[in-house]
Amino acid sequence: MKVLVLGGTVFLSREVAVAARDRGHEVTCAARGVSGEPPHGVRFVRIDRAAPKGLAPLAGERFDAVVDVARQSVTQVRAALQLLGGRAGHWTFVSTRSVYADKSTPNQTASAVLLAPADSHLAEDDPENYGRLKVAAEQAVLDALGDRAFVTRPGLIAGRGDVSDRYGYWPARLSMGGEVLCPGDPSICVQLIDVRDVAAWIVLAAEEHVTGVYDATCPPLAFQELLSRTKDAALSGEGTEAELTWVASDFLSARGVNPWSGERSLPLWLPQPELASMGRRDVSPSLAAGLVVRPVEEMAADALEWERRLGLSRHRTAGITLSEETALLDDWRVTRRSE
Repeated sequence: MKVLVLGGTVFLSREVAVAARDRGHEVTCAARGVSGEPPHGVRFVRIDRAAPKGLAPLAGERFDAVVDVARQSVTQVRAALQLLGGRAGHWTFVSTRSVYADKSTPNQTASAVLLAPADSHLAEDDPENYGRLKVAAEQAVLDALGDRAFVTRPGLIAGRGDVSDRYGYWPARLSMGGEVLCPGDPSICVQLIDVRDVAAWIVLAAEEHVTGVYDATCPPLAFQELLSRTKDAALSGEGTEAELTWVASDFLSARGVNPWSGERSLPLWLPQPELASMGRRDVSPSLAAGLVVRPVEEMAADALEWERRLGLSRHRTAGITLSEETALLDDWRVTRRSE
């Protein structure tokens, strides 16, 4: 197949290009080329999707499959559809689970009710509009391409190329051993997926002409199980030990520790019950459509390798420092003794 990846230089789009190349396809990556390098062995076309006629270098080309990972610009999605949609055999749009209106009810599938789509007056550079912009982009793709469209909605994506710290914090911290502060209820379910599993599924969907709308994440997994298995992978052969200490959500919130991401946060921790569905979506339709999820241990080991390349002690965009963790654990023990 001739495969076009709109992007192809960083994280998911780069892994899609690698997966398609390794499957023997003829791959073109089209991007500005300022965020990273495309993989070896693919064709690179320099474009700027933010510029008027920025896709012009691709005009007149035909592709068996197109993969679009546009973050939240509906304008860019529509421009790509207008120029390339009529000459594409299959079209993947990478969306997000943030499109869902109800984030509290567990066991929903991809047929669940969505947020209202963004209208033309909604700012495309405002992160607060992310979910609604993705809904509008999905609708543009489905309206334009119908039974040639594959829309995938990943949740948290982990692994090689991830700089968000939203999972990498955990294998990095656990690899250091000692007492590890874990947030909230250990039985709460979480969901995530390795970047290569999403990429492999996108390529498979193009090969087998899988169409429709699907979530792209692992089946629900108890937070405690995820961190225990991550610990086993992170400490394998290291000769050190780590102890998981679970600390109540209200205690952490009262001390300024934030859920999910950002400064002074603990990744994968989500408020309950208002965000319960973010860790308990029914992905059985996705598994039936060819999604394959690798074991936690493999994902964790690869994430840790990537973290070591970045530097375990670097400044992080999510997580807490060792000194913050120690102070919180000391405070937690004092609080427990006084109860």
